[in-house]
Amino acid sequence: MPNNHDLAPLHDIAFFQAVADAGGFRAAAKRLNVSPSTVSETISRLERHLNVPLFTRTTRSLRLTETGRALVERLSPLLNEARAALDDAASSRNQIRGSLKLNVPMAVMIDILPPLLDAFMTRHPDVRVEVMVEDRLIDITAADCDAGIRYGEHLAKDMIAVPIGPRWQAIGLAASPAYLAQHPAPQHPQDILQHDCIRTRFANGALTSWEFEKGDELIKIDPMAKLVMTTGSVAANIDLALAGHGLIHTFRNWLDPHIASGALVALLPDWWPSFSGPQLYYSSRFVPAPLRAFIDFIAEKRERA
Repeated sequence: MPNNHDLAPLHDIAFFQAVADAGGFRAAAKRLNVSPSTVSETISRLERHLNVPLFTRTTRSLRLTETGRALVERLSPLLNEARAALDDAASSRNQIRGSLKLNVPMAVMIDILPPLLDAFMTRHPDVRVEVMVEDRLIDITAADCDAGIRYGEHLAKDMIAVPIGPRWQAIGLAASPAYLAQHPAPQHPQDILQHDCIRTRFANGALTSWEFEKGDELIKIDPMAKLVMTTGSVAANIDLALAGHGLIHTFRNWLDPHIASGALVALLPDWWPSFSGPQLYYSSRFVPAPLRAFIDFIAEKRERA
């Protein structure tokens, strides 16, 4: 019978967290740079030590048990604290080292985050950056992320949010000259219901309404979609609009270059709604050195702007 009063090796705990995060032995093994059998043996050893199963295994899936989920919830903040402490120890006053893991929506991956990361990594070449792209608000601590980027969602009380990128953005409507040569341009948001539309489906399956705002008037349109693509297909959506397949309703900053070149025509610009730009959010409980450097970098960029 194992002595459960002995502490489990930190090595085994780290492997357990990696499997829980990755959702499987093979994915965790790739992340840890070891063989899947090593990961499996380590998890079995930890379960024997604790005398309780942490995962339910089948031939096709691996799921956390109730005990495993509870352990993940308690361990994740501690392991993040430990990693932050190690990053701080590895960073000298003038040289930042360690890792920075961000959870971000697709909306910032076209022209907002990439140039910021380019400049940040040039300044801090010893920082390793990992970006998880998804469009749902998650618990960044449980996901082993240092920070997230989101638009206006309600955040937990222990989170701090700071602007990143443009202070304000807008949603625009456009179509190609070829499409408008065959279809009259809409003069009012309700006219959109008579047009072919290119729409985006979010990861949760929702097709969001197209919103338009003018003065105190707010109109929501749910047009028939000629084409529906997921949020990861932003570039393809724009390409198809450029090819004349319908109206596109998306971030103005993505449309502006094509409108400037004449490849797209702005429609109903007086009705384009504006909203606050994205925010970088992170836990107030701990800030590892690479994240602190990124926050300072964002603040510097904001002051210059």
